[in-house]
Amino acid sequence: MAGFLGDAYLWVKSLHILAVIAWMAGFLYLPRLFVYHCGAEVGSKQSETFKIMERRLLRAIMNPAMVVAWAAGLSLAAHIEAWGEGWFHVKLTLLIVLTALHMIAGRWRRAFAEDDNRHSERFYRVMNEVPALLMIGIVVMAVVKPF
Repeated sequence: MAGFLGDAYLWVKSLHILAVIAWMAGFLYLPRLFVYHCGAEVGSKQSETFKIMERRLLRAIMNPAMVVAWAAGLSLAAHIEAWGEGWFHVKLTLLIVLTALHMIAGRWRRAFAEDDNRHSERFYRVMNEVPALLMIGIVVMAVVKPF
């Protein structure tokens, strides 16, 4: 196969898909943990358990998955020379928003770790839907390439 990646293209594409699945699985679970954490009394055993779960999910799964998804995705974009395509610009913009949300979720996690959460259960319920909506847009851009 011609292009930047040569015969490794399908391997990199597989790696990208696996990393995106791991990242999104974490992203769909982390705000749900925040919802439950809101209901836990500060300093309780339950609250401390949520802190551990949130930290491990973010650091051991979501952060590495995001890095691999970005690296493999940029390699794929270079391989297919997508830089000038309209669909790619929209996908990249949505991905940047998703990455910014990832960083913000890290701040929310730190606030919970310091017993300084300032958001409600309802806020996290709404934020739980945002990654899914961004994912839909990203997948449609990548697969359908509407423009």
